[in-house]
This record gives sequence, C-alpha cells and structure tokens, in this order.
Amino acid sequence: MNDPFELTDPVDEPAPAPPRPAQYLDGLNDSQLEAVEAIDGPVLVLAGAGTGKTRALTTRLGHILMQGRARPGEILAVTFTNKAAREMKERVGQMLGTPVEGWWVGTFHALGARILRRHAEALGLKSNFTILDTDDQVRLLKQILDAREIDPKRFPPRTFSAVIQRWKDRSLMPDKVPEAEAIDALDGHAIDVYQDYQEQLQRLNAADFGDLLMLCVHLFQTQPETLKYYQERFRYILVDEYQDTNVAQYLWLRLLAQEHKNICCVGDDDQSIYSWRGAEVGNILRFEQDFPGARVVRLERNYRSTPHILGAASELIANNEGRLGKTLWTDLNEGEKVRVHGVWDSAEEARWVGDEIEANHTRGEALSSMAILVRTSAQTREFEERLITLAIPYQVIGGLRFYERQEIRDAVAYLRVIAQPDDDLAFQRIVNVPKRGLGQATLQIVHMHARARAISMVQAVRELITTDELKPRPKKTLTDLMTDFDRWRVEAQNHTPAELCDIVLDESGYTEMWKLDKSIEAPGRVDNLKELVVGLSEFDTLTSFLEHVSLVMENEDNQSTDKVTVMTLHGAKGLEFDTVFLPGWEEGLFPHQRSLDETGTQGLEEERRLAYVGLTRARKLASVTFAANRRIYGQWQASLPSRFVDELPAEHIERGGEQGLAQGMSRGFSEDGVSVSGGGQGYGTGWKRAKSRKPQDDLVFAPARVSADGLEPGQRVFHQKFGYGQILALDGDKLDIQFEKAGLKKVMASFVEKV
Repeated sequence: MNDPFELTDPVDEPAPAPPRPAQYLDGLNDSQLEAVEAIDGPVLVLAGAGTGKTRALTTRLGHILMQGRARPGEILAVTFTNKAAREMKERVGQMLGTPVEGWWVGTFHALGARILRRHAEALGLKSNFTILDTDDQVRLLKQILDAREIDPKRFPPRTFSAVIQRWKDRSLMPDKVPEAEAIDALDGHAIDVYQDYQEQLQRLNAADFGDLLMLCVHLFQTQPETLKYYQERFRYILVDEYQDTNVAQYLWLRLLAQEHKNICCVGDDDQSIYSWRGAEVGNILRFEQDFPGARVVRLERNYRSTPHILGAASELIANNEGRLGKTLWTDLNEGEKVRVHGVWDSAEEARWVGDEIEANHTRGEALSSMAILVRTSAQTREFEERLITLAIPYQVIGGLRFYERQEIRDAVAYLRVIAQPDDDLAFQRIVNVPKRGLGQATLQIVHMHARARAISMVQAVRELITTDELKPRPKKTLTDLMTDFDRWRVEAQNHTPAELCDIVLDESGYTEMWKLDKSIEAPGRVDNLKELVVGLSEFDTLTSFLEHVSLVMENEDNQSTDKVTVMTLHGAKGLEFDTVFLPGWEEGLFPHQRSLDETGTQGLEEERRLAYVGLTRARKLASVTFAANRRIYGQWQASLPSRFVDELPAEHIERGGEQGLAQGMSRGFSEDGVSVSGGGQGYGTGWKRAKSRKPQDDLVFAPARVSADGLEPGQRVFHQKFGYGQILALDGDKLDIQFEKAGLKKVMASFVEKV
C-alpha cells in the first residue's frame, strides 16, 4: 500500500502464478521449511535468538502468495516497527520479482489507524481525525487538570498520561476500568481525568496512540458486521514479535482470526523483556489454549553464536518456569568460553573492559563489532569516561551520552552557577527547575534589566530584588534562590564536590522532583543523579570537574564510523556483535531490585530473560563482569554476584580475576563493620544459593558454626548504621543480618548489640 490510510479495497487482483518452489525455498533448514509450508490453521513459530526467523516469516508470506492461497489484500502482516514492515515488503517483492500492491503490512498502530479511518463515524470521530503525539497528550491533560483544580506538582500530567496509557494497553475504556483500580489510581483522580480526556479527544476529533488499538477492539466488539467483514477478508494473519504484544493487541488479533483461524505468530518467549511497556508474555504462552490444535514449530538452529555462548544462555534460561522450552544449537566451531570476570569495584570493571577493547582492536577487531551492554543507563558513565581516556571512539545507542542527559545537564548547570555566577546559560536552564512559579513576564524583566545594564542575569536578579519592579511572590522566590546559591558557595569551600552536589540536589528539590514523577523514565533519572555524585567523588575541586565535563563534551564530536557501541540490554534486542561485554552482574543491579520488589517471581524471570538476550547478542565472545563494591551517592556498598552468575554452566564458562578478589574479600570489612565481600562460589562468605522460586527466599544461609558474644541466629539486633535486623547466620565474628530497612548485610559482631 502506498498510502497507509487509503480507502480503496484492492482484493480482486489476480494472484501470481506459482513458480518452481526451489526458487525461494532453497537454503531453508527443516524447521524453517516446516514454518513456511504449514499454511493452514493456527501456527506458533518459536524462533530462538539468531535462528533466521525473519527469513522464515517473509518466505511464508511469499509462499502464500506464490501458491495462490490468497491475494495480497487478503493477508494481514503485523510488525512492531515501520522498519520491519518496510523490510518485509522489500524481501517479498524481491522474492516475487515485482512489488506487491494493496496488501495490509504494517505496525499495529498503522493498521489500527487504517481501520479506524474507515469506520470513524461509528466511534464519534471523522475520518480525518488527528493522532496526538506525547506532547499534545500532556498539553491536553494539563488543561483538564487546571479545569479540575488538581495540583500538577503533586500529580504531574505525565503521570496521568502513563496511567491512562496503561489502561488503554489493556483495552480498558473509562467505564471498564475495575472499580478498585479507579479508586486507587492517583487518589481517585485518574478515572475522572481519563473520562474528561476521552471526551476532549472526541471534541477535538483526535485520538492518541493507545486509542488506535483500543477503539478498534471496541469497534469490533460493538459492530459485529464490521468485525465479520474483516474476519472474512483476512484469510491469513502473520504476526512478528508476538511475545511483545499487550492485551489490546492480543484482543485485536484474536478477534480478527476467529473466522479462518489461519494465524501464524512468530516470537520467542525467552526474549519477552518489555512488560514495563505493557507486553504480556502470557499471550505467547497460552497460544495453544487460545487456538486449539495449533501447530508449534521450533526454530532452534542458531546461525549467530558459538556453542559455548548458546550452552551458557540455554542453561541460564532453563531456570525460568514460565516458558515453552527450546534448546538452541549450532554447527559453528566451538569458539571461546563465556568469560566470567570478578573485579574489586566498578572503576576496575571499566578499566578491565576498556583494556580488553583496546587489546581486541590492536589485534584487528573492528570497534563497531564490540558492544558494552548495561542493565541501567547510569552504568554508562564510567565506561564512557574510560573509553575517552583511551581515545577509543564510542556511541551510545538508544539514549543520550551520560553528560547529555537532561537531569545531568540540569545538575551540572547548578554547579556551574555556583562556580561562575555570571554563567547566564546555566542560570537560565535551572532558574525555574524545579518549578518555582516564575512566569515568562518575570524572566523577561530580568533579561531586559541584564541587557540594559550589560550585566549577568544573576547580577540583574540581585539588583531587582532590592527594588519594586518585580511582584512580591516572584521577588521572594528569586530572593530565596539567591540565598541558596550564596549558601552553596560557602558549602563549596567546606565540602568535596560530591558532597556539594548531594547537598544542592537535595536542598533545591531537584532529586525530589524526579522521585515524585511517576513517568517510566523517572527512576532511571534518579539513578543517573546518584551516578553523577559518584563521578564527582573522583575530583578534588569543582573547577576540575567542570573542566572535565567540557572535555568530555568536546570529545563527543568525533565523527569516526568505527565506534564501540554502548547501550542498555533492553535496547540491544535484535542486534548482534562479535564481542559483547556484560557488566554489573550483581544482586540488586541485575536482577534489578526494583523488578524483584514490584513483581516478584515474574520480575525475576523477566530479568533472567534479559540476561539471556544479552548473552545471545554475542557471535564469538561474551564477557560477564561483576564488582564486589559499588559506590552509591558517594558511599561504598558491598555487592553479591548475581544469581545469574551461579546459573551459568561450568563447562561453558571460564572464570578470571576472582582468586585475588576472594582473598581480599575474606578480610574485607570497612570501618563501620560492613562486609565488602561479594559472595558467590569460592568466596568463603558462608552463603549458598537455593533453587527457590521466590526472590525473597533466594539467599539461604548455611548453618551457623561459631557463636560471637552470645549472639545466635534468630536474635534481633541493632546496628548504628543499618538499624534493626535479625541474625540469619554466624561465621566467627561475621554476621549475616537481614535488616528491616537496609536489607541483607554482612557485618562484624562488634558493631551490633542485642535488642
């Protein structure tokens, strides 16, 4: 289709005559051929990483056309990206030797919009309705909050947007939201705002992206004749990345497939890693229940990775219970084992990875064939700075470089104004961040005065707050801000740059602003601010840090095409590299504590799927690293190696860096008695892992052997730093204690007292 929203209905064009099958079936392996030729009835293609699923899917699409089983307009092919849709069209066109017109190939949203434009009036819209982007949605929600007199500081518009979109992902219109959810969400405001929002969208003749599927489902459920038309029209349905579908997409597909039941879904339950975007792994797991008699084809021959990488990844993911099961294999050469490397701290981890990249490049490996895949964006800072030190070009994919991120630029702007009050660019950036109620009129007065007097904005503010040009409220606000900056400049003389940054982020309310923000990105922004403080701890003066930032930003203009890729594991799905580095495999970081706390076992299994995705990005070599210590907000915290490290099979891994680490860890207690040991196999820390399915039960401590000062397991104790807790186990003078607020820690007995 040339126009994704065309209203023509080209279903009667003649089907192409079938050529000799070998022309397009040659080169398929047995499983791929089975997936292509299983045309009739429901089919689930479980396509493991690197198994050629794109070729199987596009060949199947072409095969249906070649065999004359359907005309192009009778096939619905659904992808998750416009790029995938374009590639599918191009490949099938090449297979047929001619472009195919009139078919329905596209993303869920594009196809949903195409249907809605044809039937808009049934939903109270016109066919030329506008599709609002995120900024438009937030603007409209701001108007609704103002009308309802809801405090946008306490309940930000983006928070309402996130809640509403989650409901739409589940195909819940305002009258279908469960009562308990409606009462709980944003103190009960969310459901009323949602109702107003939908009414305003209809008044504006507009829809948002969530509507494109939700309204389609509503159309099909309330207009049986319309549903019948599309059910009969689409003889064959093909769906890519089925494991990433949400509830609305699932309902949309299931309704359309009920007539012919010729639906083929391609996906990998082991790569379902987007639950935070609404994806439901259960959609693919219950396919055989939804479509009785479904045929399941497993693509298990991997064309990407070595046997050691596949062996390690397969045994790791086998620990998940919620999966359909498959085992990847390859006939490639054995290759190198997965390297598991323990380091003392995150700085050493960055040095080791950087040195390995440099050594590989010296041996002739292209930088573009290497990648560092992190669990959180905050981890990129140390790797970026190490690569800059080594003069190794790099690119951050799927996100900004560390010092380019909004929250980092804002925090650095505060520090710039402290160091240099005449820095107008920095002052303009943060004068009203967080929101201080300073309107455009106030800032214009400041600008005009600064220009007229040829002085900086800060100087202009200092003069204006002594006169009556400003209204009382903004005058007081700016007076308080100047007082804050004066105080922080004094603090800068008495504190380290890291301590100063911590004070400024706290007293300005900047960190609190992001903590209150309910958007998906907010927790990551808070983590990035913590990492900034860690980075500042490496500098003796604020000036030296700001100079360093300037040099880092200068280096970002490198136009070299041969660059190391740095990105998050979530962003790496679908990509592949010769060499992959997987840092930060530690409990609390990976698996991430937030996932465990919020969704328990489901969260743990998704984190394990993320680890599987990371390993299977590597073609030739994968390196897993973990650190015994990380610095959070300038404070050292001990780390345990990730449970995923223990789940890697010994025959497929090669350990390194751990012997010296274990020796240091055995005596590694900090001045407050906190263990800096990382634990794990061979570390002598007195703990072992259990095959528990509950995250909270995962750490099971070995029986106590030696009592200390009359202490024993089960006793309640108090620690000056970590508060109250219960002893789980003893090993000499070392105690394993589950603290009520600080969680699991290993401490010295001399630092606790019985309660």
